[in-house]
Amino acid sequence: MSSQKKKVGQNISANNANWTFQGIEKNFQKHISTSVPMYSESHKIALNIADFFLKENSNVLDIGCSTGYFLDELYKKNKKKKVNYHGIDNTKSMISFCKKKRSKKIKFHNNDYLKFKNKKKHDLITSFYTLSFIPTSQRQTFLNKIYKELNWGGAFIFFEKIRGPDARFQDLFSLIYQDFKLNKGLSEQEIVNKSRSLKGIMEPFSNKGNLNLMKRSGSNSCF
Repeated sequence: MSSQKKKVGQNISANNANWTFQGIEKNFQKHISTSVPMYSESHKIALNIADFFLKENSNVLDIGCSTGYFLDELYKKNKKKKVNYHGIDNTKSMISFCKKKRSKKIKFHNNDYLKFKNKKKHDLITSFYTLSFIPTSQRQTFLNKIYKELNWGGAFIFFEKIRGPDARFQDLFSLIYQDFKLNKGLSEQEIVNKSRSLKGIMEPFSNKGNLNLMKRSGSNSCF
């Protein structure tokens, strides 16, 4: 079988079962807007919710910050407040991009969150479409760490791809998702290539599965 990279859209190519975020930072925002329904809306929702949790000297952490777009928007919206912004991502090229393109008021870290030693607690932790890329064996530990690093009354805001609760709904989700990508201009072959590249890399849970992880971490207010 050929190991040649296949096109997945927006001048990005990937190998079978070997998707990586390394080296795609310049085209990432365009690509994800064609791959994730309501991606920009999820940022707007998080920006509005953040108003209820950010105060003077608050600490904010965005896990899987990619290009740093959300943190930059959050900083711009809250310039009049003294807030400590941190972004973490395990992709080196993404963090290099962030340090060049985003506000110097935001500190970016190239690290695995589970290995990241953090001495301060946060009023807000965010994560956009990152959880399904965490190995399933580490996912509970990942969420336990987040819960422990929140101040009392703090918030963890995350958006995630999910699987359907049963086979019928999974088929429904999959077909609607394919139509979304086609309507965004991706070809059928690009959609197939992307799905093949994510084999063994991305493992979404159902909504119930994610909520159970959250409850076991200690959170009793999930919505």
